[in-house]
Order: sequence, then structure tokens, then C-alpha cells
Amino acid sequence: MPSLTLPPVPRYVLPPRPSEELEYADLPIIDFSKGNTPEGRAELASQVRDAMTTQGFFYVINHGYTAAQTQRVFDIADVAFTQVSEEDKSKYEGTMGTTGSFQGYKLKEYFHIDGGVRDQIEMFNINRDVNKREHPEAIRPVLPEIADLAKHCHFDVVHPILRLLAIGLELPEETLVNLHRFDAVGESYVRYMKYFPRSEEDEVKSKNVWLKGHTDIGTITLLYSQPIAALQMLGPDGHWRWVKHIENAIIVNAGDGIEFLSGGFYRATIHRVVQPPVSQRSLNRLGVCYFAMSDDDVKLAPLVDSPVLQRVGIKKHGRFGPDSVAPTMEVWRKGRTSAYGRTELKASEKDEGVEEQTINGVVVKHYN
Repeated sequence: MPSLTLPPVPRYVLPPRPSEELEYADLPIIDFSKGNTPEGRAELASQVRDAMTTQGFFYVINHGYTAAQTQRVFDIADVAFTQVSEEDKSKYEGTMGTTGSFQGYKLKEYFHIDGGVRDQIEMFNINRDVNKREHPEAIRPVLPEIADLAKHCHFDVVHPILRLLAIGLELPEETLVNLHRFDAVGESYVRYMKYFPRSEEDEVKSKNVWLKGHTDIGTITLLYSQPIAALQMLGPDGHWRWVKHIENAIIVNAGDGIEFLSGGFYRATIHRVVQPPVSQRSLNRLGVCYFAMSDDDVKLAPLVDSPVLQRVGIKKHGRFGPDSVAPTMEVWRKGRTSAYGRTELKASEKDEGVEEQTINGVVVKHYN
């Protein structure tokens, strides 16, 4: 009988919440425990549809992991940064700029933020197929647990959300799930990331922004809630608000892929990361994410069979002109990944505080 003893890893101590009174976004909480009946799923689908057509952000609770399991997730995440040498991080550095793939490490100062300031963020990205490439020695003992996390995120969180989104479009429940097969060729991945405090000079030059306002590349992003306030979302009223920490909740947002597939009915969430409030300013911020993307060969064109889209019309032809051909998920992710934080942005002629770049003929906006 196999041993149930988990490999020992150092305990990661979650930091305290901010002591300041912050203006938090009022986001819906989706309780997965209500989704076991058709009536419950219909109720959740209505909540998710409302969230994704307005703010694009919501929380998920009762997602299948206990608080203790989530604590272990953060313990393992910290291993990627505290138990791997700088030499090994460089050895397993990703090839974002040449291959359009985030697999491996993104080291500090890879992204240009603003005013000549480069980022102070480390990332470790690992494909849902954890055996797709080699990993640092410190990571290898916990690979089975990372594989379990990827499967849990994909099957137990992303797929149920995709079913609710399909119901909101009045399509068969498995419509979007069938575009997100776990064993297909694709780039859905777990990301561990650590933000390190910056100098006051860099904060001034970059206007306290650590990652400019942007939309995510894929379809659904999962972010395990943690106490350090830094994530903000741009509301429909044009105002930035903080995203509040809820213990053992997952923060969910829509990416470009869902906006494209829904013809703009569901909106890709505009969000950014800024310097934490004073009470947390000296702390490192550890994050755990799962970035879901459709299969590489999926064309990101509106699902025109949706009765909802037939009634309301295509708000945006996936941001593409009516005469253009929608790219596949592979083409879109490679184009955006290779360009992110590396190409020159131009000020928008229409929108103040917005910078733009063109990828695959599509204008991608960054908000500052």
C-alpha cells in the first residue's frame, strides 16, 4: 500500500490582513454547494452571467479544497522561490519571448512597467501536464501534488464555471467544456508568483503600479485568495477598487478567450496590481493562480448558435473586424505572451490613461 505521508516542505505563514480601511469591490460569491441540482445550477448561472456581463469578477466558495489543503498549496508555492537557487531559476527560465510559452521561471525585471521601471516579480509556471518538461530538484517531490492541483482547478472549478457560462448563453452545458479538454494540446497552467517590495524611487516613477491594468490572455483565471491587498479591478464606472481577501475562496475572472467566444457578451476583466497599503508594504506577496485556456486549435470566434447572442447581437466580433478571421487560441496566446511587458506601448488617441499595442491585428489596451 503506498505511503500517505506527504513530502516535508517549510510552512508558509500567511501575512495579516491590511489594517487600513480600503474601498473594496462588491463582488458576488458563488457557492458551488448549490450546484448539485438543475435548479441550483440555474440560480448560479444567473449570478455568474450577471457578474461576467458587468464586472467580470466573482468569488467561488465550497470548491472542494479544505482550508488545510489550501494552506498546503501555499506551502508548495513558496518552495519554488525559497528552496530553489538563483542558478537553478535561471537554468529553468521560460522562453516567453521566443516561443510564446510561459512554462518555467519568469525572473525579476523581465517586464517593463513604466517610467523605465522594471518589475520585481518572480513567477514559476507549470503546465497542467506537469511532466511536459523538467523542473528544479526541489520541485520534483511535490510534482504529484501540483498535478492534483491542476486537475482540481481544471475539472472541479473551471469546468463547472464553463457549464454555468454555457447555461447563461442558453447553449448545451458541455459546449465550453468541450473546448477545454485536459488531455488536448494547450497551455493551461498553474502559476506561483511572488511580488517583492520596490524602492521608493521606483514607486514614484511607476505611479505605484506593479502591473498595469490589463485583461488576461486565456478564458478563465483562478486566483487563490490571500491577505495582501494589491489586486484592483476597474469597475463599469471607471473607478479602481481593491479586491478583498476571503479565506479559502477562489477569485475568478474572465479573459480574452471568453470575451471572444461570447462575442463580447461576457467581458474580459480589466485588473491591475499596485503597491500594497502601508501596513503591508514591507511584505512579500505570494500568489497561486490557474490560467485556463481553450484547446490550442479552437478558433476564438463568437458562438453564434447561442440563442442569447442571436437576440442581443454580437457586441464585439471578438474584437476582430467582421471581415477578419479569428485566430486560434494558440496564435492568440503566443502573440500576447511574447509581447507582454516587452514591446513599446503607444498612448491611446481616444482614451486618457490608456496605452495600446496591436497583436494579430487586434488592439490590446493597457490601463494606467
